[in-house]
Amino acid sequence: MEQKNGSGVNEFILLGFAGQHRSWHILFTAFLVIYVASLVGNTGMILLIKADPTLHTPMYFFLQHLAFVDLCYSSAITPKMLQNFVSRDQSISFTGCIVQLLVYGTFVTSDCFILASMAVDRYVAICKPLHYLVIMSKRVCIQLLHGSYVIGFLNSSVNTIMTFSLNFCKSNVINHFFCDMPPILTLSCSSIDVNIVVVTVSAGFCLILIVSVVMFSYICILATILRMPSATGRKKAFSTCASHLMAVTIFTGTLAYMYIFQGSNSSKEQEKVASLFYGIMIPMLNPLIYSLRNQDVITAM
Repeated sequence: MEQKNGSGVNEFILLGFAGQHRSWHILFTAFLVIYVASLVGNTGMILLIKADPTLHTPMYFFLQHLAFVDLCYSSAITPKMLQNFVSRDQSISFTGCIVQLLVYGTFVTSDCFILASMAVDRYVAICKPLHYLVIMSKRVCIQLLHGSYVIGFLNSSVNTIMTFSLNFCKSNVINHFFCDMPPILTLSCSSIDVNIVVVTVSAGFCLILIVSVVMFSYICILATILRMPSATGRKKAFSTCASHLMAVTIFTGTLAYMYIFQGSNSSKEQEKVASLFYGIMIPMLNPLIYSLRNQDVITAM
């Protein structure tokens, strides 16, 4: 093979799913419907929050950007996956693979920190309601948002640079439906010990930080809710927090399985299913979770 960029390959082949050629039309239709639902749901959420003045609050400011981030990382991988179902050419260029992994990793990491920011917002709103507008000012919200994007970009950049600095001489076939780090690392003929440590530490640090923030926030929130004298107030507070807690649990659980707890017991097909869930399904589910369980959004609609 031609040597290029210090690697033994200049393009990769995305293997996709086992048996996809026998039932490609079913898979293509299913994933297309999911992707369109994700586009419509998240775009609708963004436009609804922009259009309705009653939703111009810190909580919906973060929710608007959560919808934007979901759109971005889903769009980084789904169109190429859909193309591979209907095309004989399942290749992706070396540069294209780098861009896909960088964009995907940036927005997935940013998603995590936006969810953590939303937990802080709910904690302040319920536990310190009199100081809510002072603590969660526009400036603070923008700083939290910018921090989420910056951390996401830096984390993804480090892992992407380290991944594609390796030499790939074993094969150019990625046993996945997009350029993700674990399947790419298996193609390297260089030592990947440092890469595995960096991926595990960075993913573990992000998840531990986010889970710690969410757990602390919700322990305080639960204690405050249980002290509320009004049953209506308790119900409204639980309803507001339930959607966010459900989204955090689903998202961090699948990410932890994929990047930290996966091992020899998890097959490649199981890893693909986990990637499908957090990469394609969750962006579709989030608008449903936040709309169907949120009276403010239902009223605005």
